[in-house]
Amino acid sequence: MTFVRCLALVLLLVAVPLRAEQIHVAAAADLRFAMDEIVALFRKAHPGAGVEVSYGSSGKFYAQIRNGAPFDLFFSADIELPEKLVAAGLAGSEVRPYALGRIVVWRPDSDAPPLTLADLARPEIRRIAIANPKHAPYGMRAVEALTAAQVRDAVESRLVLGENIAQAAQFVQTGNADAGIIALSLALAPAFAGKGSYTLIPDTMHQPLRQGFVILRHGEDKALARTFADFFADADVRRIMSRYGFSMPAPGRVR
Repeated sequence: MTFVRCLALVLLLVAVPLRAEQIHVAAAADLRFAMDEIVALFRKAHPGAGVEVSYGSSGKFYAQIRNGAPFDLFFSADIELPEKLVAAGLAGSEVRPYALGRIVVWRPDSDAPPLTLADLARPEIRRIAIANPKHAPYGMRAVEALTAAQVRDAVESRLVLGENIAQAAQFVQTGNADAGIIALSLALAPAFAGKGSYTLIPDTMHQPLRQGFVILRHGEDKALARTFADFFADADVRRIMSRYGFSMPAPGRVR
């Protein structure tokens, strides 16, 4: 066999596993728009790579993974959840911080002045959407912010709970709530930008939304899972995340 044929065969054998593999990513709902762009960028860099993303509440994904759900990577809005999976022996890598999230008060009227947390207690604000604090990190931080602003008791009966932060944002966008405490990343997304107004909630009013991801046991032997994880250190990925309002940690490879 000639050298050229040998080289072609080696390249084919190296390329086939990445092209043939499929990975399923569980991602916090605040990543919906940013992750869609990142996956599109990844597919351009790795033609044929199969990446499927499910979006939802980090807490619900955590419970599903504990019960054997076949996800390969888990991107959580609360870094403590993947850390718990590592401690339980359900992860195939260390946890890597990927972002710090922020929350805003958003109203679906770009002509009206932005609302503050204190404004949510006004009687004309009848329904306020937040993510369910029982399992959604963004919902937990919303409750903390309402408490810090001393309006929680006044608005408790008006809270409309979304299963995740994306659903809470949708409630406001569709008029099923008059305002909401949603992720900055969603307020900056094309589906929301210019269609409402928002006020950034000071991060001193709630615990930080430290976010992290991990390769799970189901994906630890998949080259594509590790390639996708390392892709998050790419400069273009970091620019996408920053554009959606995420603060980014220093880049690094996943071990």
